[in-house]
Amino acid sequence: MTLVILSLGGLALFLWPFAGAGMPSDSPAIAVALGALGGLLLIELGARRLDVRALALLAAIAAIDAALRLALVSGIGGFSPIFFLILCAGYVFGPAFGFEAGALAMLVSAIATGGVGPWLPYQLFAAGWVGVTAGVVGGRLTTAPSRRDLVLLAAVGVVTGFAFGALMDVWDWTFFAGSPDLGWVPGAPLGETIARFGRFYLVTSFAYDAFRAVGNGILVVVAGAPVLAALARLRARLTFEVVGGSQAL
Repeated sequence: MTLVILSLGGLALFLWPFAGAGMPSDSPAIAVALGALGGLLLIELGARRLDVRALALLAAIAAIDAALRLALVSGIGGFSPIFFLILCAGYVFGPAFGFEAGALAMLVSAIATGGVGPWLPYQLFAAGWVGVTAGVVGGRLTTAPSRRDLVLLAAVGVVTGFAFGALMDVWDWTFFAGSPDLGWVPGAPLGETIARFGRFYLVTSFAYDAFRAVGNGILVVVAGAPVLAALARLRARLTFEVVGGSQAL
C-alpha cells in the first residue's frame, strides 16, 4: 500500500498530458521522484524490512548498473544491460525492493554518466516500476530458480522493455506539440490524445524499444539462473525469522 501511494505521484507525472495540460516544471517533478524514493527507503527502514546489509546490496546493484551504463552509454538500440539486475532484484526480494533497486540504479547511473536532466524523474519512476513488476510476478524467490522462473522473468523483461520506452515517450511527446497526426495537442479530447500518442509511439519508438525488450529477455535466459540463485541465497542470509520467541537467521 505504501508503494502504491508513493507511486501515485509518478503516475500523475505521466498522465499529465492526457489531462489536457503540459508536463509540470522540472523542479516539482524531481522533488516528487526523489521524495518517493527517499520516503520508501525511510519507511522500509523504520519497519525493519530494510537493514544495513540490504542497503549495501542496493548500493552494490546501483554501482554495478552505473558501471554497465558507463561501458555501454548509448546502448544497442534501446537495450541497456542495467535492467537485468533490476529485474532479478525485484523477482527475488519483492516489489518494494525492486522499486528501490530500479530508481536508485537509474539515479546513480545517471549521475555517473552525466545523464541528469529533466527526464530523470520520469526515468526513476519508470525503472522503479520495472522492479515492481518483477516483484509482483516473482513473489519473492526463496530457492534456486526453476525453468518456470526464468520464463516468467524473461517475459517480464520483454513486457517492461516496451513499457519503459512507452512511459519515457510520454515525456518526449510533449515536445512535438502541433505536429500533424502525431504531436501532442493541449486540450484535445482524451480519445484523440490517446490515439495520437499511440501513433507517435509506433512510428518513433516501437522498433527501438524492441531491442530493449528482446535484450532483456535474452539476458535473463542466458545469465538469469546464477544471478537469481545468488540473490536468493543473499535473501536467506538477510531474512530474520522468529521461531519460538527467539530470532534465527
